[in-house]
Amino acid sequence: MTPELGVLKRVDVRQAWPNEARSFTPWLAQNLASLGEVLGMDLELQGQEQSVGDFSLDILARDLGRNRLVVIENQLEATDHDHLGKLLTYAAGHDAGAAVWIAKEIREEHRQAIDWLNQHSDRTIEIYAVVVELLQIDSSRPACSFKLVAFPNEWRKASVEDEGGTSTKREAYRAFFQDLIDELRDKHRFTGARLAQPQNWYSFAAGASGITFGFTFADSGRARAEVYLGRRDRDVNKALFDALEKEKDAIEKEFGEELSWERLDAKGASRVAIYAAGRIEDDPAKLETTRAWGIDRLLRMKRVFAPRLTRLVATLGSTSSE
Repeated sequence: MTPELGVLKRVDVRQAWPNEARSFTPWLAQNLASLGEVLGMDLELQGQEQSVGDFSLDILARDLGRNRLVVIENQLEATDHDHLGKLLTYAAGHDAGAAVWIAKEIREEHRQAIDWLNQHSDRTIEIYAVVVELLQIDSSRPACSFKLVAFPNEWRKASVEDEGGTSTKREAYRAFFQDLIDELRDKHRFTGARLAQPQNWYSFAAGASGITFGFTFADSGRARAEVYLGRRDRDVNKALFDALEKEKDAIEKEFGEELSWERLDAKGASRVAIYAAGRIEDDPAKLETTRAWGIDRLLRMKRVFAPRLTRLVATLGSTSSE
């Protein structure tokens, strides 16, 4: 039997976003996860219309997994030289680790320019060109689609060792976290991150600016899963922590284990964490156990803390400058 299929067609993006600054940029700021899935990043909004000299950057975000700033320049037309210059100016002005150019059409000369920049830059900056489309099946509501057109050659860059050589320990961290984020993304849809780094930690979006779920190999030879309250306003962090701690008994009962409540009064941030013995130097079987432990605790933290954080940020976080 021949199935009846709908007809897929492209719709003019201006039907959904008549004005780039007043409609598309605010929409994207609220839907960074969709862009992050294409880029392989957990993106957290830092601000809109950020000043860089006499210019104004559309969106400033943070790639949580690598703790780096990402500048995003939007253009609901075919790319032009003016916006390429602005993109590079914004990246320099914010000392960004990644620059993303979103447009209705990426001209071939601009794709070539971005490929050239990626090929000749070091590993501290990555540049992406992304086409934004609206797709519709028959008379359905249109859906946004992001398509990567130009991006860093990670295979090439991964083969370039850090100054002095990439250590065995750093490569062990990269391998461990690659397996961890792959399972969290593919099996649990916990993150959009795709590329691990040679570092002893990884952070994931928790749904509110400045708050993350994370996994770390601590200096004490322990592995740690945590909820990290790191908003820019210290008082809000402490208020959020205190409000969560008032629910300690209910939270730990729902979580299934006792947690470490760390207000960190000497610092601006606070955390709620759980620890287990674990070192990156452990044998493969032990590392697999540690990875499974971390995934399980991160999933539990999201289930237990995410609804509470949403509620508390809406009240206690309303006084923040975030």
